[in-house]
Amino acid sequence: MSTAIGLQTPLLAPLLPITGTFALPFSAYFTFLSYRVVAHRLSDKHYLGDNSSKDGNPNNKLYLATRSHQNFLENVPLALTLAAFAELNGGNRRTLTAILSALLTFRILHVELGLINGMGIGRPIGYWGSLATIGTLGAYAAYLVKGYWGL
Repeated sequence: MSTAIGLQTPLLAPLLPITGTFALPFSAYFTFLSYRVVAHRLSDKHYLGDNSSKDGNPNNKLYLATRSHQNFLENVPLALTLAAFAELNGGNRRTLTAILSALLTFRILHVELGLINGMGIGRPIGYWGSLATIGTLGAYAAYLVKGYWGL
């Protein structure tokens, strides 16, 4: 007869159900942004770099798709990490769900109604909303461990 040694799976799982739930929509949108870059590269036959414009126009489709993809990568990993910190330290599930839902909305607004069109109304809304969301997640994660610092 074999005996399990160490921590059992039911003890550990699930540790991050809220952050884990948002893995699907964030990764799906990331995949879409990545596909958009590849589609523009293939249609322009421009396989390296981010600007297929012959005249240096910064508003060409490949450049905007690349910036949208990069901008997502500059913000979302930090936000998901902060959400995981908060969740591991007892963060409220409804609060975290609301914050991550807002972040996903702001990221989509930033690209689809903003960057992809050059300078749409979604760009400032998505930018400021994303910053507020990341700031809120950081503050919430710190608040949850305030007792550790004797506060």
